[in-house]
Amino acid sequence: MVVKAWHSLSEYQALRALMESGTTSKAAIRLGLSQSAISRSISSLEARTGKMLFERDGGRLRPTGEAAQLNRRLDPLFEALDRIDGPPQVAQETLRIIAPPTYAHRFLVEHIASFLKTNPHFFVSLEVAPSEDVIRGILENRFDLGLTGVELSRDGVKLTPYRRSGAVCAMPADHPLAAQDVIRPRDLHDQALVALSHRHARRAQLEKVLHHVASKPRIVAEASTSFAAVDLAKAGLGVTVVNPFPIVQYRSDDLVFRLFESQIEYRSYFVSPDHRPAPSVARAFMRHLRLHTAKDRFSEKA
Repeated sequence: MVVKAWHSLSEYQALRALMESGTTSKAAIRLGLSQSAISRSISSLEARTGKMLFERDGGRLRPTGEAAQLNRRLDPLFEALDRIDGPPQVAQETLRIIAPPTYAHRFLVEHIASFLKTNPHFFVSLEVAPSEDVIRGILENRFDLGLTGVELSRDGVKLTPYRRSGAVCAMPADHPLAAQDVIRPRDLHDQALVALSHRHARRAQLEKVLHHVASKPRIVAEASTSFAAVDLAKAGLGVTVVNPFPIVQYRSDDLVFRLFESQIEYRSYFVSPDHRPAPSVARAFMRHLRLHTAKDRFSEKA
């Protein structure tokens, strides 16, 4: 016989209050309960689910991955309760986003605009900065959400996969290689190439691919961002090898994009703190972005 699961709203409320406040004393004040009542609810929830939800770290309770996952699954429940019991006027929530230029210019701007049109009670603050500053800004709690294409793993930061793609060559429509469906590393030999600057790990990755087949393009210019490299290619300087996402979303009418045959793979990530739940406005924006990101032939959902 299948045993029917039962649910306890008081346990879920204790979990959420403890996740958001960080201590049993603050959670108790928030719910108007005693600290022991909070502790009993958490212990009961752990016993019922068979999962350890909190670990003690230097006298503090640190939520486990199981706790964060359960808390996310409870979002629809508490959002429904908020709609039932909440005030008639929705308080304005602010989302602080940080992203590098390749994501921020045009791509994020357009999605932020559509997000705010459908959610006028939200407010968004967008900061444009290098990927290294994205991680730093999240760690320093100056931003709620970041977007990056660089896998810079740090303690205290959570990277949530968003998109993945292979490398492409971008070039003007009249470029000799534009007639090919796929560009191979050997095809770039003696071709004018706009490269990313040496501070990019992708530069060394491309050089390794080219060196393997003794392909030696002529580097005519360097750029610190894919956005700038593609614009230099558009100006007729040559071909460039970049991550197609999200550039192909708004440059496909100006340039030709061709798959570059290599093992180079790119991933785009949402960046958020791992020590506290993302605010509801951040979760809403991530859902909006996933839902409304246009399909293209070079990238897919991660």
